[in-house]
Amino acid sequence: MSMLDPTATLILDWLQQIGLAVRLAPLAAGTFLPGVTLEPGGLIVDPERLLYPGDLLHEAGHLATMLPAQRASTGSNVGSDMADEIAAQAWSYAAAVHLGLPPEMVFHPAGYKGAAQTLIQIYRDGNAGVPLLQWMGLTLDSTRAAEISIPPYPHMIRWLRPQPD
Repeated sequence: MSMLDPTATLILDWLQQIGLAVRLAPLAAGTFLPGVTLEPGGLIVDPERLLYPGDLLHEAGHLATMLPAQRASTGSNVGSDMADEIAAQAWSYAAAVHLGLPPEMVFHPAGYKGAAQTLIQIYRDGNAGVPLLQWMGLTLDSTRAAEISIPPYPHMIRWLRPQPD
């Protein structure tokens, strides 16, 4: 098993710090994103097949925006629900900013059907996905954040979606 590049190592260390499991293991070709897939509570990463370290944040975004019970029992297929995809994208943008990585690391030209630059601009503007992440208890829009004097999205209040009260 080859070594992960420094960016992938930074991301995986941080994912473990926020409470997601990370396991390095060989993966068959054909995972939705090369070299990474989901398992209950975390990610399986194949350093030999991982092409884009930013894909780790995208996949982690799917886990992080799931309810705890769903996160604990998820499989590799997170489905194609557009709200789930938007939440994962908005989360992964905020995570890249938090880690000091360029958003192009997540929204790379090889993914997102040619819309990577458009998506970066949408999330940079702080509009798309923020109501969803706010509803999940992860961040606040600029109006609500100002009311309690904390930074708005892409600042996150917490990284993993909690169980609702």
